[in-house]
Amino acid sequence: MASREEMADFLESAEKRAFKQAWYSVQNEDSALDIVQDSMMKLADRYPHAPAAELPLIFQRILQNTIRDFYRRSKARRFVSTLLSSLIPAREEEDGPDPLEVLDVAADEAHSNPELWCARKETAVLIEASLQLLPARQREAFLLRYWEGLDVAATARVMGCSEGSVKTHCSRANHTLAAILAQKGVTL
Repeated sequence: MASREEMADFLESAEKRAFKQAWYSVQNEDSALDIVQDSMMKLADRYPHAPAAELPLIFQRILQNTIRDFYRRSKARRFVSTLLSSLIPAREEEDGPDPLEVLDVAADEAHSNPELWCARKETAVLIEASLQLLPARQREAFLLRYWEGLDVAATARVMGCSEGSVKTHCSRANHTLAAILAQKGVTL
């Protein structure tokens, strides 16, 4: 069992190597720092009683999983932003529009380009219908994570489940929505 001093010494010694590893993986200094910090917090929080000899292997696994999570989140954000980008009008307002408010396109814009308005309205209806086809837990996780902007931990607390379950529900929801929309001819 590692003492607090052994844990602190290990984290101090692993910090620079972990940062370089994360930076090489994500090519972004801020993201790499976040990944290392998250990994260190997970190690200290979840494995305080692990033997000192096992800390390097446990930390390496946590670091790799955190890097994978970064890419999963990035992929999910790209999917959602691509999905919602077709709903954003060509001219943006000063603060930028809320994609959910854009669903009700202004009447003057509808008159200026009815095809664009109709395509957006159809896409919005398809998205809403597709969301209704998801199982309740997947829909809840998807909406909390991507439309409400909650992080994994907050979503897990709201849903009363583990963070891993939230990630699984979101991943399945993304795949299911993409498949449903692809079947209906919506390309992302």
